[in-house]
Order: sequence, then C-alpha cells, then structure tokens
Amino acid sequence: MSDTTAYLLTLACPDAPGIVAAVANGIADLGGNILANAQFSEPSIERFCMRMRYEAPTQDPDEMAATLRDGLPVDDDIELVVHEADYRTPTLLMVSKYDHCLRDLLYRWHAGELPVDIRMVVSNHWDLQEVAANYRVPFVHVPVTKDTKAAAEARLMELVDEHDIELVVLARYMQILSDDLCRQLEGRIINIHHSFLPGFKGARPYHQAWERGVKVIGATAHYVTADLDEGPIIDQDVERVTHAHTPDDLAVIGRDVERIVLSRAVRAHAERRIFRFADRTVVFS
Repeated sequence: MSDTTAYLLTLACPDAPGIVAAVANGIADLGGNILANAQFSEPSIERFCMRMRYEAPTQDPDEMAATLRDGLPVDDDIELVVHEADYRTPTLLMVSKYDHCLRDLLYRWHAGELPVDIRMVVSNHWDLQEVAANYRVPFVHVPVTKDTKAAAEARLMELVDEHDIELVVLARYMQILSDDLCRQLEGRIINIHHSFLPGFKGARPYHQAWERGVKVIGATAHYVTADLDEGPIIDQDVERVTHAHTPDDLAVIGRDVERIVLSRAVRAHAERRIFRFADRTVVFS
C-alpha cells in the first residue's frame, strides 16, 4: 500500500460471537490490511482479548479506534486502543544502588532493542547518577525517609504527569511503595525480584539460599499492586545451580536472570502484548 501507516490494535472486552469478524470488517472498511493477529478467550470469566497489527491509509488512531469500537457486537467494558506501530512508550526508570537492571535497560534502549522512550531515571540515592549521564538521560534524586515518603511519592507523580510517563519500571528500586501510589500507577508499573520470595526474605538472600542448598536461581517480573511482590506475573525464568557454586556465584547468576526477565517484561508491555485477566496475565508471543 502507498501512503499507509502500520498500526497496532489491542482489544479486551466481554467474549461474544463475531468480535474478530467485526474488527476485520471494520479495518477493511477503513481501507486497511491485516498483517498479523493474536487472540485469546478465557471461558472462566468470559473475557476476550486480541492484538492485531495492520496497515491502513494514514489517519488519526483515536478516530479509528472509535469507529472500530462502534462496530463491535458488545456494548460495554470495552478497552480498544490503536497506536501507530512504531510508537515508543514514554518510560521512567526507578533504581536505588544495584545497577545491573538499570544498565541493561539503558543499553537495550540505546541500541534500539526496546520500543520505549526512557525520559528519566529517578533514584533515592546519588550512586547511579553517572550511569544515567553516560546515556544522556536526566537523573532526578528523590530521597526517601520514613518522614518524607509521602512527599517523595507526590514528587514522583508530578514527574509522571509532567513528562507524560506511561510506564514506570522498578529496576531494583529498594523502597516499598504505598498502597495509594500502587493504585495510581496500576497496570503501568513493573517490578523485578529474585525467585526466593517468600522463602528467603530480607538481607543476603543468596547466602540464605546457598545455606539451604537451592538448585535453581530465578527471577519474576510482575505488575506492582498493593500486595507486595504478588502482582500479576509477566515473565519468569530460572537457571540451574549446583553445590559447587558459592553465594557470590549465585548472586551473579541471579543478577543475569533478573536483567533478562525484566527486559522481556518491559518489551512485552511496550509492544502491547500483555492483557490482565484478574490476577493473571495473557502475554502474546
């Protein structure tokens, strides 16, 4: 097609016959051509989701979404969004002192491997300011104490609103967020943690794991909710270990898994491949 643009459509709605046909016919009426499609229906909650890539004569995505929504065979509880396929999600990274996830995300973004627009790094410490500076990303220091927690979270939301942030990534940010902040950012804030929770909490989890002779090291990326480390899971992975590994070896392996899992989760979110069904997720390949 000449004078066309590639678009990405995501749809979540109550399940009903004819949804796919309605969207396909609607895109045809817009002069479009479907390039790829993935869909899933969950009978237990009668919920349907779909992710479709198509090309069409260049036009306003919101107007297309409204037109396609009007043609659906369901009337309410519809989440239908259209973006240009090359849209880059405005993203804010939060970090404390561990740098491995921050460095990995900045590298992948700089190399063009992640469809995000990293607009700033926010930290409660100064330690990683130079890392952000190396990638010419603004660094904002927002210190947090027991007495300043509410003010710090208010400042974070100011930054989110001011810079039109659509995704917040906790790249090993070692502060517990308030229930109110979790609710404000629901569905657009991702965290990463090692796989030892809830078994090995607190300090030196890899030493605790070594003392128990664990045989796998893993990591989980999930959406943040008020239930600490129990939000809907996006991605997970594990690596096998043996008695020959030291606690430091386990930590190195763990950091590597965390980097990979978090980057996959960020990519899946930015590519709009994730749909939340209650407390679980559907993640299209």
